[in-house]
Amino acid sequence: MDFFNAADWWVIGIYLLGIIGLGLWFGKDQHNTRDYFLGSKNIPWWGIGLSIVAAETSALTIISVPAMAYGGDLAFLQIIIGYVIARILLAIVMVPHYLKGEIYSPYQLLENAFGPPARRMAGGFFLLSETLAAGVRVYVASIPIKLMLGDKVLGLGTGDPILGAILLFVLLSLVYTYIGGVKAVIWTDAVQFGLFMVGGLFTLCYIPTLLDGGLATVWAKAGAAGKLHFFNGEFGWSLPFNIWMGIIGGTFVVLSSHGAEQLIVQRVLACGTVADGRKALALSAVVIFPLFLVFLLVGVMLWVYYQQYPMAIPIPEIKAGSGIKANDYIYPIFIMTAVPHVVKGFLIVAILSAAMSSVSSALTALASVSTMDFVKPMSKSRRSEGFYLRFSKVSTVAWAVLLILVASLSREVEYVLNAAFSLRGLTSGALLGGLMLAVYWRKGQALPVVLGAFVSLGVMICLSRFSWETVNAAGKVAEVSLAWPWYTLIGTAVMVSVAWLARSMQGKTQIETKPRV
Repeated sequence: MDFFNAADWWVIGIYLLGIIGLGLWFGKDQHNTRDYFLGSKNIPWWGIGLSIVAAETSALTIISVPAMAYGGDLAFLQIIIGYVIARILLAIVMVPHYLKGEIYSPYQLLENAFGPPARRMAGGFFLLSETLAAGVRVYVASIPIKLMLGDKVLGLGTGDPILGAILLFVLLSLVYTYIGGVKAVIWTDAVQFGLFMVGGLFTLCYIPTLLDGGLATVWAKAGAAGKLHFFNGEFGWSLPFNIWMGIIGGTFVVLSSHGAEQLIVQRVLACGTVADGRKALALSAVVIFPLFLVFLLVGVMLWVYYQQYPMAIPIPEIKAGSGIKANDYIYPIFIMTAVPHVVKGFLIVAILSAAMSSVSSALTALASVSTMDFVKPMSKSRRSEGFYLRFSKVSTVAWAVLLILVASLSREVEYVLNAAFSLRGLTSGALLGGLMLAVYWRKGQALPVVLGAFVSLGVMICLSRFSWETVNAAGKVAEVSLAWPWYTLIGTAVMVSVAWLARSMQGKTQIETKPRV
């Protein structure tokens, strides 16, 4: 069945050409690594603020957030409270440290406090976790895109539609990232944010027009089914979401992702002043809550819609361990079968824009850390800025190839997929703990910090495999595990505790071995 007409394909084609052209235009005149990785520090704060939200919003987010509300309720909003709190804390506490002098990553703060080994440890953790996470994001986003664009289009030239989708995301994002660096990424992100936000708002307004009784019926049926429930005051370490998980766990998640991971921090570093950095984070805090609310309400409305109408096409068979759930197909199927032409093409573009935004953000962050945290500091001979700019661009291509490889392996090798889904949460506490110690201790030796990071990683690996039995609301015994919003908090606590203990023992040993006069 052909769900597209020529107008839809024109919309998709114009977007792809336009976004690449926009990235090339804004990314011209790259003369050194400062231009390439910091955007010459002349990008407006509001563009950076929108880019922050776009960078953390992948295609999978646009698809899976409605799926959460479709299969449950609005309880995920409690997690977003922590997302907002964390941005405010980072704007107040960390932005002055980021913009004191000119640094290229938060890991330079660790070197300033503890020396090169701490910086390399943190940079290495980020490179490993982000490569796996970004590669798997590309693969998982390719699954519903395959459904929407079809085997014939994506399989053209490769014979493999999933590989075609992977190449589409990575290679198109690579074009403007390679030429324009972070400036191109930030401006295309800002445009892409507008696209998927408008797409969500359109869907929110459109679905009630398809239902008997309109919006009043939507609210009545959703309310009667408990779909509008959003608050859970009971404390719990496992799902379902609760307010404590949001205020405490969600705050620590974003303190790490937006404060200690280069993917987001790189944007703040591109701000010209502390005031601009704070305004960019504040804008992202203002925008993030309504963004998630819109797509959660889309999921609620889709649930009401499919109570009245049968699903026009069946949900495809789900591969075990793929990271995709049956409900993740609900929004793509609605777009394919219930949205008028032209608008259908626009909504496909909204999902493509989210996918490309996350890929380009990963590429520039990975290239920045590998160049500025490893190659440049470890270079024994003085090299020209031209050399490092060329190396930065070559490394961008190399990371793109690696993302394609990880994405391809993810569909064949289950342990790659599992490792990628878990590793980012397992390392986030170590990265945040290291940054907190760098700010609080200011000076010290690297050994306690490095030891704390690896112990934190080991503990979190063990906890991620731990589960226990509990009695659910239906009175049945169920096996549950630690919910992901708690990972960063626990990892940070372990990291800081071990580093503090190691530093105390190190100081005691030095006193005991000090020769008597």
